[in-house]
Amino acid sequence: MVLRDPIACLSEVADAHYSTRQLAQATLRNVLGTRTLAQIMTDREGIAKQVKRILDNATSLWGIRVERVEIKDIRLPRELCRAMAAEAEAIRAAEAKVIFALGELSVLLTSQTYNTSSSVTYRYIHSLVKISAHDNHTIVLPLPMELVQGVAESYLSLRSRDSSCNEPLQD
Repeated sequence: MVLRDPIACLSEVADAHYSTRQLAQATLRNVLGTRTLAQIMTDREGIAKQVKRILDNATSLWGIRVERVEIKDIRLPRELCRAMAAEAEAIRAAEAKVIFALGELSVLLTSQTYNTSSSVTYRYIHSLVKISAHDNHTIVLPLPMELVQGVAESYLSLRSRDSSCNEPLQD
């Protein structure tokens, strides 16, 4: 900051150094508010030039000329860093799922053996392994209806046989 007109400086502002510093902070916040995070991280010089131009216009009435504006460091709040890391992780996970699905689709389209009985059984077992990797308390196993009916009929016949044995003998 260079003092060009001491009389204007004394008559226009009470504390030139403090006022210029406060104006610089407010101007920097306003300029940063119009930019994206990527622009802020990559264009420090452009931001500094814009802030200097705005400060020069405002402080010229005070008899002050701003020589230069430097942006030394950009520090992000911890919450923003965590949010950005979580977003990046979610994007990587989504991309991995898309790649996996595209791979399965490619296999499906190029392989005739994908719909064979052994292949279906393999995919079924693979799905069960993936389900059991999580903390699940219930797993539903789809069984053929014939097997379920056979088990139910066997159970009912055993139950009816057992109940006939428990009847009291008549004299």
